[in-house]
Amino acid sequence: MSRIVRIVAFGLGLSGGVVASQGPEFAQQYRQRLGGAVDELRQVIGRFDRDAQVSGETRESAIARLRSNTDDFVSRQGAAMEANVERLGRLEAHRAAMMEAGSFSRIALMVRDGDTDILEAVSRDFEPAVPVTEEGLLSAAAGFIAVWGGLLLLSGFLRSLFRRRRRPQKSVQASRSGFPARTT
Repeated sequence: MSRIVRIVAFGLGLSGGVVASQGPEFAQQYRQRLGGAVDELRQVIGRFDRDAQVSGETRESAIARLRSNTDDFVSRQGAAMEANVERLGRLEAHRAAMMEAGSFSRIALMVRDGDTDILEAVSRDFEPAVPVTEEGLLSAAAGFIAVWGGLLLLSGFLRSLFRRRRRPQKSVQASRSGFPARTT
């Protein structure tokens, strides 16, 4: 293999390692935002519960009362609070699953079941970081090996294809010229 191919493969492999190392960092920033969203929703729902209790209502009866109100604005507030309660339940379950999951499982869990609003916010504000955790270093190594090895395999495959195409052409040219074909 030519030196240039190896140098390019190594450089792109390093780039692949850097990109792959950011997966655990993205997941960590996602978990922080997830925790913040859970904490904020708990406060909002807690205030609602206290207001409902002072008015002699339960959470469910207060939401039902708001939703059944003929005033569209008040009815929408009931629907919004009901959506907040449902979202809090989903986010708490997702957060618990994230906390119980292993290092690499957290990334898969985030990708598969992540909250789209939180994922979009993390994407918007993501700040890359140098991986110093075992998970980050292993991700960097896997990214490097995948890109570097993949490029070397691809270049070797392409070179073998070009060699096969050149050989028949040489023998055809040699038979036309009357000289035997050279083998390399």
